[in-house]
Amino acid sequence: MAQHLFVDISSHGFGHLAQTAPVLNVLRARRPDLTLTIRCGLPRERLTQRIIGTFEHIPITSDFGLVMKSAVDVDVAASLVRYRAFHADWHRRVDEYAQQLTQIKPDLVLANISYLALAAAQQTHIPALALCSLNWAEIFYPYCSDAPEAKTICAQMHAAYNSAEAFLRVTPGMAMPEIARVLDIGPIARRGENVRPLLHAVLGLEPDERLVLVAMGGIPMRLSPLTWPLLPGFTWIAPRDTGLQRADVIPLESIALDFSQVMASCDCIVTKSGYGTFVEATACGMPVLYVERPDWPEEPCLVAWLRQHNVAMGISRSQFEQGEFANGVRTLTAQTRATPIVPTGIDDAANYLLERLGKRR
Repeated sequence: MAQHLFVDISSHGFGHLAQTAPVLNVLRARRPDLTLTIRCGLPRERLTQRIIGTFEHIPITSDFGLVMKSAVDVDVAASLVRYRAFHADWHRRVDEYAQQLTQIKPDLVLANISYLALAAAQQTHIPALALCSLNWAEIFYPYCSDAPEAKTICAQMHAAYNSAEAFLRVTPGMAMPEIARVLDIGPIARRGENVRPLLHAVLGLEPDERLVLVAMGGIPMRLSPLTWPLLPGFTWIAPRDTGLQRADVIPLESIALDFSQVMASCDCIVTKSGYGTFVEATACGMPVLYVERPDWPEEPCLVAWLRQHNVAMGISRSQFEQGEFANGVRTLTAQTRATPIVPTGIDDAANYLLERLGKRR
């Protein structure tokens, strides 16, 4: 009898999908009969770019992480308002989600990293696992700890996370002192194929032209073409929503190649600190120039790991906005590339899930 996996993926940026999709693809390769339902607020076309095979998509967002003003700016006041409203109605939300799970009747729930999904699974007595490099309690509390209700909200979050049979903490992962059943696994990333000659041909560039990818992690951020560095011999590739409309900037959307291929074929990436981009770049040995986010609780563990395994350089928000990073790009692209890491966490997670599903047969 075919088994059914229910997966809840956060739509706070693209990093949670980037962590989850490689695991699901290995699962489907090993268990082609596995039925898959995905609850996620990202568009289906975004999911199908990463997830191989058929699945039912429930286009509902179960968590919001934090309200963002841009890719690097947290709106703390708005985030607190949303968390107050979310938890004021907590039990109704859990009941509604539990009713959905009761109707679907999956064999296992996997959350990255909705604690609502885990609470609903507990209420319906369906086994559940969490998979991520972070959890929302450890992100929420440093920003909102001064609020009188912050500890109560955080306690509900931790209780939901602790209801999971295990929390598969992906490397590099932040500290989770309040989570009881943490199981550390290796890094997860999709390894892109380097098709550099093809990319140069598609773009009509000379073979020695340097390519720099701009990727801010799935949350729009407008950039100024007036302050963006002008580097002879360098071409930038950036999403249209960055607003970098200039002769030396090529829209990412205009390139008929997979994003992972584009990434692996470039000389450097400019990004913010974030799990998906850091680890995917390191999986293809591509240097990283990142905008520092001193307030982001996950940054210390991400940066420490990145600098250990890749060629990387951080710049301040001011340097980024004023375009004072041309020398950084030159320095990074002139260095010998690091040896790509092996994303062992994919098999770690897939093996654990297969073992858990095997117990439900």
